Amino acid sequence: MSNATANKVVLAYSGGLDTSVIVPWLKEHYGCEVVCYCANLGQDDDLSGVEAKAIASGASACYVEDLREEFVRDFLFPMLQSGATYERTYLLGTSIARPLIARGQVQTALKVGADALSHGCTGKGNDQVRFELTYMALAPHMKIIAPWREWHIRSREDALDYAALHNVPVTSTRASIYSRDGNIWHLSHEGGSLEDPWLEPELTMFQRTVTPEEAPDLPEYLEIGFERGIPVSVNGEQLGPVALLQTLNDIGARHGVGRVDLVENRLVGMKSHGVYETPGGTLLYRAHQGLEELALDRETLHFKDTLAIRFSELIYNGQWWSPLRYALSAFFTETQKNVTGVTRLKVFKGGVHLVGRKAERSLYVPDLATFSEDAVYNQADAEGFIKLFGLPQKVEALTSGAE
Repeated sequence: MSNATANKVVLAYSGGLDTSVIVPWLKEHYGCEVVCYCANLGQDDDLSGVEAKAIASGASACYVEDLREEFVRDFLFPMLQSGATYERTYLLGTSIARPLIARGQVQTALKVGADALSHGCTGKGNDQVRFELTYMALAPHMKIIAPWREWHIRSREDALDYAALHNVPVTSTRASIYSRDGNIWHLSHEGGSLEDPWLEPELTMFQRTVTPEEAPDLPEYLEIGFERGIPVSVNGEQLGPVALLQTLNDIGARHGVGRVDLVENRLVGMKSHGVYETPGGTLLYRAHQGLEELALDRETLHFKDTLAIRFSELIYNGQWWSPLRYALSAFFTETQKNVTGVTRLKVFKGGVHLVGRKAERSLYVPDLATFSEDAVYNQADAEGFIKLFGLPQKVEALTSGAE
């Protein structure tokens, strides 16, 4: 038994092998009661038997909470408003989910009177940071237990042996080729042949999207409506957050949209190779960008793009509950007050093409933009502007050769 003590621990529980064996391990090494917490974020896993499995593994209770609506409304859509994308292509599907799961875990711990929190994240990954930063921000008085940084288990075989020794029910005895994480926004794949970034991902790896070659031979057009930067309708039909995202997931998936192959820089310092499927999110990001082209002035748009990079880093690094994240969210919300309108997309063979957009308060003025003769813009005015705009460069050139 560990020298450290804990009376009651709430464990972030998925029902998989690792978190299942953590239950008896915590009881054995900390002499504590274990309560499991599982969040439904729209993952593909069947959660109907999670509670029973947790109890059979030795937990005193298991709370399963449906957080899909809150996930889409309060996390995904604000991230969409910001335009945050990590390292050019990753739409942050795993990163954005962890602060919500960990918050639900903390709230459960406070409700049941626990004095410790635990998770099944490894010491190599980013998720340990995301969970523990949430714990520190929302329950700084609670002890944190990370079994992967303490125990002797180092392989799936070790975990299976430990499960058998402690009568933990497991549904599989064979390792999955890939390590996956999924929710209503995306599905990620790591490990297996992906550990060689030269190799093309196997077609059998993908689970949510068809290959572009197998997608329909005719394009599909769709319209996405926004109010203040929040998507509210698809093809004129008003939809709630979850239904809207599910609808777009279905459209994007059948057209092979949203596949990303990325070698990314992990927070802990190493690079990793992952493949992501984010069909609905990819459609939303392109549609939202198109509407912002009309609704945001140049200075705001360009500065917003700069801050979006920093915002993506905060999300990726697990700093959702930090003061800077709150401040940046307030800025992004302010930029969206005129982002109301409709965007039209064409999806075809894995491609997403913006083919139309209109905003209620568009800054696009046809009389100014036209190449035809107009009475609004005096082209002669450009001469003085160019002279002043280029004056610093002209002075530099005139003085660079001076002795």
